[in-house]
Amino acid sequence: MGFITHCWKSVGAELRRALCWVLGAWLLTASAAWAQTSLAELTELHAERRDAALYLTAQLKLELAPAVEDALVKGLAVHFVAEAEVMRDRWYWYDLKVGTAYRYYRLAFQPLTRRWRLNVSNEPISGTGLAGSISQSFENLSDALAVIRRQSGWKIAEMADVSTDARQYVAYRFRLDISQLPRPFQIAAGNQAEWSMSVAKQMRLTADMVR
Repeated sequence: MGFITHCWKSVGAELRRALCWVLGAWLLTASAAWAQTSLAELTELHAERRDAALYLTAQLKLELAPAVEDALVKGLAVHFVAEAEVMRDRWYWYDLKVGTAYRYYRLAFQPLTRRWRLNVSNEPISGTGLAGSISQSFENLSDALAVIRRQSGWKIAEMADVSTDARQYVAYRFRLDISQLPRPFQIAAGNQAEWSMSVAKQMRLTADMVR
C-alpha cells in the first residue's frame, strides 16, 4: 500500500511539473501572433547635486508587448530593474566605480480588486519579500507604468566620493528582469522577443552637476 501511494505521489509531481511547463509556454506564446515587442527608450537623463549627494532623473518611453500584458492579467508578476553607476575615468586601469544604485520594480494585477499593484525597492524584490518595499495601487496599467517611466529623486552617490575635477560619467541601464519569473516561464520568455526589453546610456558629468 505504501509503495502504491509513493508511486501515485511521484506521478502527481511529474504531472504538476508538466502542467506548469505547459501553462508557462502557453502564457508566453499565446500572443506571439501579435508580433509586437516591448519598448523602452530613454528620453531624459540628468544628474544634479543636492546637498551632500548626487541625484539622478531618468524619463523612459515604456510600452509593454501584448504578450506581457496578457501574462500580467493572467496573474504573472513582472519585474523591472533600473541601475545607475557613477564611474571615474582611469587611463592606466579599468574605470573606478564610485557609486552604484538600483531600483527594483514588481508589477502585478490583482483579479479580486481589479487593481494594479506596484512595489518599488532599493533591494531585490521576491514574492515573499515585499515588506521592505513601497507599495502603490492603481486603477489601470497606464498609471502604474507612469511611475516606472519617471525615475526622479534617485540618490546614486555621495558627493564625498565624487570628484569635482576628474572626468566622470553615469552608466544607466533599465531592463525587464525575466530572472524573477518562475523557472518554466524564464525558459519560455528567453525565446520570445516580446519579453526582451532593455535600454542603456552613458552620460558625462559636467562641472555644474557636481559643484
